[in-house]
Amino acid sequence: MTDARAATDAVICRLLDAADSALIERADADVFDTRPRADFIRDFFDDPRALLAGAIDTALDDGGRLVGMASAHWYNHPDKPRQLFIDEVGVAGSHRRRGIGAALFALLLARARALGCTEAWVGTEAANTAARALYAAAGGVADPADTVICTFDLMAPAPGGSR
Repeated sequence: MTDARAATDAVICRLLDAADSALIERADADVFDTRPRADFIRDFFDDPRALLAGAIDTALDDGGRLVGMASAHWYNHPDKPRQLFIDEVGVAGSHRRRGIGAALFALLLARARALGCTEAWVGTEAANTAARALYAAAGGVADPADTVICTFDLMAPAPGGSR
């Protein structure tokens, strides 16, 4: 599945590529965590394992405006089959609760299946009820174990004083 209709006939969900850079740069302000930058977009699409699904409201602006996205990377392990890591899902506040997030998520899962991935996973905060509802509706099962995610500021001095 590479193209899907969601919410209204004006919103088209599809996988994006480098040719969509201008569309990504002018996305609604609350689709991404921060404003997309041309160099970051180029780096993202230079990675052949990167996937970006986008929701385009064709009724907005000339040619449409990006009102939702879901990003992921597929990867291989030395000890298990190919998997998909879903990084984030973002939908503009003006377009939430219309099925756009579900359509974007479905696009990523369908592409992962076509790539031979046997599993996909995504993390979210326990208090993020909207994300948890989306993932459950897509067939996701919450891991019963307490999971701890550690982040590392690679711009800060490393323990011991070196970077």
